[in-house]
Amino acid sequence: MNISKLRNLSFPVLLGFSTFAFTGCHEQKPTELPNILWLTSEDNSPLLGCYGDNFADTPNLDRLASQGFLYTHAYANAPVCAPARNTIITGIYACSGGNQHMRSTYSKSEKVKTYPEFLREAGYYCTNNSKTDYNTASIDPEKIWDECSRNAHYKNRPPGKPFFAVFNTTISHESSIHDSIPDEQLRHSPDEVPIPPYHPSTPAMKHDWAQYYDKVEDMDARIGEWIEELEEAGLAENTIVFYYGDHGGVIGRSKRYVYETGTRVPFIVRIPEKYKHLFPSEKPGDKTDRLISFVDLAPTLLSIAGISVPGFMQGNAFLGEQKTADPQYAFMFRGRMDERYDMCRAVRDHKFRYIRNYMPYRIYGQHLDYLWRAPSLRSWEQAWQNGECNEIQSIFWKTKPVEELYDTENDPWEINNLAGNPGYTDVMARMRQAGMDWSERIMDTGFIPEAGLTDRAGEMPKYDFMRSGEIDLEPVINAADIATSGNIENLEALKIFLKNDESAIRYWGATGILILGEKAAPAKEALKSALNDNSANVVTVAAEALYKLGEKEAAVKALADVLKDPNEFARCHALNTIDCLDEKSPFIIEEVVNMVKASPEIVRTRYDLRAARWLFQKWELTPEDYGLSFSW
Repeated sequence: MNISKLRNLSFPVLLGFSTFAFTGCHEQKPTELPNILWLTSEDNSPLLGCYGDNFADTPNLDRLASQGFLYTHAYANAPVCAPARNTIITGIYACSGGNQHMRSTYSKSEKVKTYPEFLREAGYYCTNNSKTDYNTASIDPEKIWDECSRNAHYKNRPPGKPFFAVFNTTISHESSIHDSIPDEQLRHSPDEVPIPPYHPSTPAMKHDWAQYYDKVEDMDARIGEWIEELEEAGLAENTIVFYYGDHGGVIGRSKRYVYETGTRVPFIVRIPEKYKHLFPSEKPGDKTDRLISFVDLAPTLLSIAGISVPGFMQGNAFLGEQKTADPQYAFMFRGRMDERYDMCRAVRDHKFRYIRNYMPYRIYGQHLDYLWRAPSLRSWEQAWQNGECNEIQSIFWKTKPVEELYDTENDPWEINNLAGNPGYTDVMARMRQAGMDWSERIMDTGFIPEAGLTDRAGEMPKYDFMRSGEIDLEPVINAADIATSGNIENLEALKIFLKNDESAIRYWGATGILILGEKAAPAKEALKSALNDNSANVVTVAAEALYKLGEKEAAVKALADVLKDPNEFARCHALNTIDCLDEKSPFIIEEVVNMVKASPEIVRTRYDLRAARWLFQKWELTPEDYGLSFSW
């Protein structure tokens, strides 16, 4: 290679101090930083031809895969957009930073720096067109990006600057199925669309699947336009192209759920020949089965750019000089989804998916305002209520097992739970322990109930609070493990948990007693004492357990008291419980009305108010009759 030609290129930022670096096979590496084009789509699983799904026609992404490297085991760490995007932008799991709840605005630690800031310091011109939604109030898009708007473009870069450019399409977003297109306008036939075995073949379900495949095709066309624009600008040979979906979706039991359908994403990287030292395998067109997840993206970008990966980042670089050995596992999490609480953690290796449900007393299909806008979901619920669902289709409407294990190679739809199969005891033990070790290692904030954590941390970022020495997390995780095991032999231990100085351990003690149900009757007095706890989360769970043990009057009074708590998420938690208990006494109606009236503004962005609004709908009450008017 002629050095004078290198100097004439418009990307003069050097990767290192020497003129050339060499790979093990003595190939010369370019000294200029590559451009990076990052193309993202929303809410779509790998429903692409290159992934073996030929129902939709996806020529652009199929072509990109043939020119690049397709990752067969790529995962969003959260099955919903904002926590997943928080993980991407920071390089730490959102549940480590306290940003796993959808949505929330909790502060990011100043110890955690976003990847665009690193890239800009290295000489990149960074643009975002134009998705932000980082699930925190302390990341200012105007500060971390050179441009962040619908007009942001790498074409606007100063001469001589390499670029990192994000373009995001919402075409395949969940909202794309909220309004049904007439059948005659669909390109895909509802009668021919493949339906997962856990979905009933209702007309609305088949229609939404067909409409969604239409949107996948439309998304592919948009991605193709961005690729064509790059090629027409003569930049393809200097630009690494990434494409991925931001999580799975969108028909019920995908988005928001830690299954393959909620977390597995299409992920393709095209690397120009001049940067072949970055190839993850021998040649373009290859598939790679390395486990990657979104927490790996930030360290991978820094590795490509020759930037030292900082110690706070929790992922593994899968390209570049700092590429790590292939990880054994990918980890996923779920916290509050809008107005609904349901804590889950998942561990994935190449063959199995292990899920731990920390709120097994809740059904999968808790009513969620945004999810219920899909005609398919409403039709599924109606089919269940009509007794028209088979055993597999009915599971969604029932409480969950504590643990789930799926052989994803032989059971891609994850309908055969192997958790109770003695032939998989070793797999269960291995993956269960891997999940607990991971939670402890990253200081998973999810084991501290949201309201309690916000009260205790105050203005301190949750990431910093967890590392301040205020909480010893290991015994909390162990308490959660014992509590959710559902073992009656642990009842005395659970009662002791209720007296622990650590409120999170008391919370898990109450949770364990709730899970035991009627078998926990000897713990009634301990639960009654817990109604006076200074933690609203402990009170709420203890009240639910007592209610189910027949102590309804004391339980309802305690829940009503929580509705007066100044913390929005304490109130939201209590409203979830009131709903699940199907409590509709005049007393509790009055208390919900008083809670709403105490709000200075009745707006959609308040999740306690969303939960209250749903109760009025469920109770078939007219808010105006109570002097209320929800503004959405």
